[in-house]
Amino acid sequence: MINKFRKISLGNWILIGMILGLIFGLILNFWVHDPFIKNVIFMDNIFYLGGNLFIKLMKMLVVPLVFCSIVVGVASISDIKTLGSIGGTTIAIYLITTAIAVTIALAIGIIIKPGLGLNMAFAAQNANVTVNQTMADTILNMVPDNPFNSLANGDMLPVIIFGLLTGIILAKLKEETKFFNQIFTEGNRIMMEMTSIVMKFAPIGVFCLMARTFGGLGIEGILPLSKYFVCVLIGLAIQAFVVYPSLLVIFTRLNPIRFFRKFMSVMFFAFSSSTSNATIPLNIKKLSDLGVSRDVSSFTIPLGATINMDGTAIMQGIAVMFAAQAYGIDLGTSALLTVIFTAVMASIGTAGVPSVGLVTLTMVFNSVGLPVEAIGIIFGIDHIIDMFRTAVNVTGDAICTIIVSFRNKAMDIDIFNGKKEPKKEKHIL
Repeated sequence: MINKFRKISLGNWILIGMILGLIFGLILNFWVHDPFIKNVIFMDNIFYLGGNLFIKLMKMLVVPLVFCSIVVGVASISDIKTLGSIGGTTIAIYLITTAIAVTIALAIGIIIKPGLGLNMAFAAQNANVTVNQTMADTILNMVPDNPFNSLANGDMLPVIIFGLLTGIILAKLKEETKFFNQIFTEGNRIMMEMTSIVMKFAPIGVFCLMARTFGGLGIEGILPLSKYFVCVLIGLAIQAFVVYPSLLVIFTRLNPIRFFRKFMSVMFFAFSSSTSNATIPLNIKKLSDLGVSRDVSSFTIPLGATINMDGTAIMQGIAVMFAAQAYGIDLGTSALLTVIFTAVMASIGTAGVPSVGLVTLTMVFNSVGLPVEAIGIIFGIDHIIDMFRTAVNVTGDAICTIIVSFRNKAMDIDIFNGKKEPKKEKHIL
C-alpha cells in the first residue's frame, strides 16, 4: 500500500490536495456551526498557517531564483542579437495576447451584460482600493534606483532589468568574468534544489489554501455576482482553450492537447496558490520537460509573471462593462479602446501576487471615468476568480515561451512529442 502511494507523482498529489481541500472547506462552511472549531481552530490557525507558510516558502525562492536564472540564461546567449530577438519577440507576444484577452472580455460584457439590473444597494461595501502611481511612474520604476533594495523588496521588474543587464555584461566580457558566471550558475543550481525540497510540502499547502477559501466563502457571497463570475470564467476559458491553442498551432504546429496533458499540474498549482510568482520555478521546470531550452524559459517566464497578465486583463475588461452597466454609464468606442490600451499597460505594472489586479483595476476605471467605488462590489469574490485567472496567466506564459523557443530553434521537438526523454534533472512535478 505504501509503495502505491510513493508511485503517485507530486503533480497528482497536488491535485488530490486541491480536491480534498475544496471538499473539506465546503463541509466546514455548511455543516460546522461552532465558531471556535470553525474559525479559531481551522480557519484562523491550521489553514491560515499551513497555506500562508507554504506561499511564503515559495516567495522566498522567487527573487534569488529569478535573478540567478535570468543572469545565467542571458549570459549563456553568446549572440547579443539573438537576445534582442528573443526579448523583442517575447514582449510583443505578451502584449498582443493581453490585448486579445481584454478585447474578448469587453465583447463578452457587451453580449451578456453582467451588470444590467444589479441592485446597487449591494455596492455599499467599499473595498477602499487605491493606486499610488501613474503610468509614467510605472515605466520609471522598471529601472532600479538601488538594485539591492529591489532584490530585498521583491520588486520584480527592477530585478529583471538588473538581471538582464548583468547577464548581458557577462555575455559580452565572457572569459574575463568566468568567476562571476560560475557563481551565478552554482546559485541557480542551489535555488532549483531548494525548490525541489520546498515542493514536497505542496500538497499540504494546497489543501490548506483551498480549505480556507471555500470554508470562508458562503453561497450568499456568490449569488448576487453570478453573471459577473460566469462572464469572467467564459473569458478565461476562451483565452486558455481557444486563443492559446490556436497560437500554438499557428506558430509551431505542435499538438495543444499534448501540451495541456503535461502542463495541467502546473495549472492546478497556480489555481490553488493564486500567485504567478510562486509558480515560476514549476513553470520553468515543466517547460524543460517539454523540450524548451532553460536559457529561454529562465528569461521569458519571470518576465511573463510580471508583464503578461491575460487573466487579469479579462477580469478588468469584464469588470469595466459590469460597473458601467450597473451604474447606467454608456461607454462609446473611444472609451472601449482606452480600456484596451490602459488594461494592457496596467498589466505591465501588475505584480504576480494574489488579487493585485484589483489595484491596477483602479487605473483602468479612472481612464474612462467609472466610479472606483464599483470595485467594492466585486471585492468579496475576487479571491476565487483570482485562482482561475492565475492559472490562465501562467498558461499564457508557457505557451508564449514555447512559441519564442520554437522560433529561435531553442526547443527539442522530439522531447515535446514524447519521442525522447528530457534531460535527467530533479523533477519538481
